[in-house]
Amino acid sequence: QVQLVESGGGLVEPGGSLRLSCATSGSTFSRYSMAWFRQAPGKDREFVVAIGATTGFTYYADSVKGRFTISRDNAKNTVYLQMNSLKPEDTAVYYCAAREGPYSGRHYSRFGYWGQGTQVTVSS
Repeated sequence: QVQLVESGGGLVEPGGSLRLSCATSGSTFSRYSMAWFRQAPGKDREFVVAIGATTGFTYYADSVKGRFTISRDNAKNTVYLQMNSLKPEDTAVYYCAAREGPYSGRHYSRFGYWGQGTQVTVSS
């Protein structure tokens, strides 16, 4: 098993930037595919981006492509989400998720481990 803890959320103006972190423990981080999801009030959980185990390949939702960047530091057992050019519609609780093994699709049911979430609010 692996435990995940998100941090770095907050309030930012439209066009601003924010960097989220997901610290992991309890298992071999490099063997897990990692992802970020988000959920706004009254809406379904939405895939944002994923990064594969071993390969390091990345997979972005069209809504964030070119603005968000996922990365992982295996030495620190941490995955990051750099968010630039933020828009009000990016406002949501952002969740870190992990899957043991290779990336196999963007549906949330593919990921068995979840963090507690961190709030991101984009508003002027």
